[in-house]
Amino acid sequence: MPKITAFVLAHKRLVALSWLALTIVGMAAAGPASKALDQKFTVPGREGFETNQEILRTYHSGGESPPLVAVAKLPAGKSVDSGPLRSQLRGLESRLDKSAPGGRVAGFGSTGDRAFVSKDGRTTFAYLFPPPSDAPFGNNSDAAKKAETDLRGATVAGAPVRLTGFDALSNATGSDGGGGPGVLIEAVLGGAGALVVLVFVFGSLLALIPLLMAMCSILVTFLLLYGLTAVTDVSPIVQFLVALIGLGVSIDYALIVVVRWREEREKGLEGDAAVAAAMKTAGRAVVFSGTTVAVGLLALVVLPLPFFRSVGYGGMLIPLVATLAAITLLPVILAKAGTRMDRHRIRRRDRSHAAWEKWSRLVVRHRSIAVLVSVVILGALMWQATGLQLGNGDPSTIAKTGPAKTGLQQLDRSGIGDGSLFPVETLTSAGTAERVKRAVGTVAGVHGSSAPDGPAWRRGGTALVLAMPIQGDNSATGRTTVQDVRGAAHDTTAQARVGGTGAANADFIDAVYGSFPLMIGLIALLTFILLARAFRSLLLPLKAVLLNVLSVGAAWGVITLIWQNGHGSEAFWGIGATGSVAAWIPLMIFAFLYGLSMDYEVFILARMREQYDAEGGTDDAVVVGLGRTGRLVTSAALILFLSFVAMASGPETDVKILATGLAAGIALDATVIRALLVPAVVSLMGKWNWWMPPGPAKLLRVAPSPEVAAVAAPAD
Repeated sequence: MPKITAFVLAHKRLVALSWLALTIVGMAAAGPASKALDQKFTVPGREGFETNQEILRTYHSGGESPPLVAVAKLPAGKSVDSGPLRSQLRGLESRLDKSAPGGRVAGFGSTGDRAFVSKDGRTTFAYLFPPPSDAPFGNNSDAAKKAETDLRGATVAGAPVRLTGFDALSNATGSDGGGGPGVLIEAVLGGAGALVVLVFVFGSLLALIPLLMAMCSILVTFLLLYGLTAVTDVSPIVQFLVALIGLGVSIDYALIVVVRWREEREKGLEGDAAVAAAMKTAGRAVVFSGTTVAVGLLALVVLPLPFFRSVGYGGMLIPLVATLAAITLLPVILAKAGTRMDRHRIRRRDRSHAAWEKWSRLVVRHRSIAVLVSVVILGALMWQATGLQLGNGDPSTIAKTGPAKTGLQQLDRSGIGDGSLFPVETLTSAGTAERVKRAVGTVAGVHGSSAPDGPAWRRGGTALVLAMPIQGDNSATGRTTVQDVRGAAHDTTAQARVGGTGAANADFIDAVYGSFPLMIGLIALLTFILLARAFRSLLLPLKAVLLNVLSVGAAWGVITLIWQNGHGSEAFWGIGATGSVAAWIPLMIFAFLYGLSMDYEVFILARMREQYDAEGGTDDAVVVGLGRTGRLVTSAALILFLSFVAMASGPETDVKILATGLAAGIALDATVIRALLVPAVVSLMGKWNWWMPPGPAKLLRVAPSPEVAAVAAPAD
């Protein structure tokens, strides 16, 4: 680090101009980069995905795209079996067919199948499978809007026809990708919250420096992201993560360096000397922290899914660029303008460390109680996480009111069920279609089945069979129903292949979480090695890995409690219990939260290690280390928390859930874990914290610790 800093300070103009040029180019590339992103939830080699792709190739609709559903509840005394109503229903299907040329339409009017009718004969529905859309996140909102327009005023026996389905429900909330704040607005909201915190922390124009660093880092990351899209597909979700995670980590890294620079100046150092001294300690911590965050994200590439691999590649750029900016651009800014920007301060001296040292002494004095309280809180949340259910969210939570919501309620109350919004599509030979229809129609949990005739449903010797589950895969019953339909189809004929959103989601979960232990093991191993070098210890990195896993588990518990079980989602967002959580969300929370939480661990333990090397006492190292970093970590966590709050303002329910998990994880990590559990555990472990035997020390190329193996020292 001293060599890097010396080079940077000797070439200030070159470094500054290089970053200025990259930032300007990044500003121009941000828009094209966002447009070049491509959403593909592919699960190669799995039956659900491969069948959906074959359905799309052959029939040009359906598969992974759920249908639009036109629903009518007939007046009392009326039934679909009344002669004139059958022709009205055929007319309704004709309107649907004209609304989406090239799509597929089926209902009671054309098929006569009771699968499209409730048991009392009063509620009926028809499917429209429109051609797929290229819109972000796979939404087909345009087709839903056109169908809504074309069905305006449509009635059956005087009863209004209401269009529902996933895309129609999403349109009702503005979550079709066009409603709610975009990436830029969310970043601005997060930046505004960050500025308030930074003004409180610095009390001078230095508050602008972390925001400047964030702006440069985010724009340069978008530039690199644009280049990455030329060689591989990258998910659109990465743009949100670049903007908001980039904002958070860039400010974090600037905070730790600028605060340390201030300390060095208070000791009497000036100019380049103060910058070099700050970079020698705080800069080193930033490098280890940024590398650890990058490792956490890059580990996603071990998953056999292009979606997560793209998030791993793209997400890895965020901490690496932020780290590079912190060790190159930031020293130049501090050396050239830092003193002038800090000249007019609201407070001449930061005395917050005294309060944090007082808190640290209290924790050390009552360390057993502190550990017990922390474990109880984290244990309760992790117990909640054991009930986490993976699947599509409850469709009833997407929209609160409107025709789409009413149509869904009519399906549900009639006994047809909301699972009919996501039918299971079986691709089979034309000769076996009727047998498959009978087999899947008798599966428990299926309302009915249909094998429509005609060129839209039978092509090239193949046929499509629909099974309508009563419950969606947001419930355990719904997931079981999908698997039972798959089994019944396979038992009927070897030619049957089962697709649809439910089957694809089941394959997605199996593929992702089958490889999840490998990802955890890889991240744990790499971060352990990095931190063992950083702290020159074997137990401190082991503790860090375990506590980070606890932090992630607690965050999972929060989303289970708030969203899946509905304890808070209604009060804060007006959305009821989802019943399950999208399969990709817990994994994304793990990858990002594991790395971000390690930021705070590195900041605190690096300062503790530095104090221990200087004074030699563990409890003193805990008190001084937390005292000097407590306010920094709390402020950094608050900034990230505000960034995720901004992210939760978007209309997408899944994005709200992701943001809730990340925000809760950051808050728990900065308070319960870093301010309570970490100092208590380090104090309890005593000199064992710093244990580094000669053998591992040689492998890691660090100095071994003094011999402590002979005498256990739980505390100094």
